[in-house]
Amino acid sequence: MNEEKALQEFGLEPGSRDRERIRTLLQLEIDNPNVMDNDYLRILCVLLFAIGHVEDTQLIWQAKRKNQDTGSYVDVQLLCGAGFEDTITYLEQLGGQLAEEQLQYLRQCEPYDFVDFSREEWIARYKILRVVEGRFLL
Repeated sequence: MNEEKALQEFGLEPGSRDRERIRTLLQLEIDNPNVMDNDYLRILCVLLFAIGHVEDTQLIWQAKRKNQDTGSYVDVQLLCGAGFEDTITYLEQLGGQLAEEQLQYLRQCEPYDFVDFSREEWIARYKILRVVEGRFLL
């Protein structure tokens, strides 16, 4: 599958019923060291962000940390589809090394990347980029 097919299948704002399929596709992308299509990986993260389940933050974090390129492709805001505060609370309660690393990263980014953060505005931004450029160029 690629970015276009994912958007055809799920739309830019998929329903919760699509969540497990999207999670599976993203995990396959993360696990495949030969994948070079960062646009596809990013769109899967955007789709999970749009669904907004706090539990998906760590999977998106794994995608962001897959390699240097995906670190740039996957916006930090995509880690917070459930909202910044809810994500912080979830990670604090979850504990563990991965959660601690992500917490530290989010806290470092908060003063710069989460000023007036709104999930709805980020979804609108992706829609605008999709219309204007025909693809995601972030």
